Amino acid sequence: MKKHEIAEMSRQELVEKVRELEDRLADLHFYKVIEPPQNPMVFRNSRRDIAKMKTRLRQLDMQEKGE
Repeated sequence: MKKHEIAEMSRQELVEKVRELEDRLADLHFYKVIEPPQNPMVFRNSRRDIAKMKTRLRQLDMQEKGE
């Protein structure tokens, strides 16, 4: 997910998307035991997307507090 796409999302959308990606990542780790993924980069990309969204949520918190 691109930086500008994340910046356009609302707080609620970010929270929902983070929850969705974390669930997806947990499922991927579970299925990795059964069968190796076709694209192992999906783990890295999911973790990076989650980090980007959490960073944006933190920025929104800082803006609200006026820091």
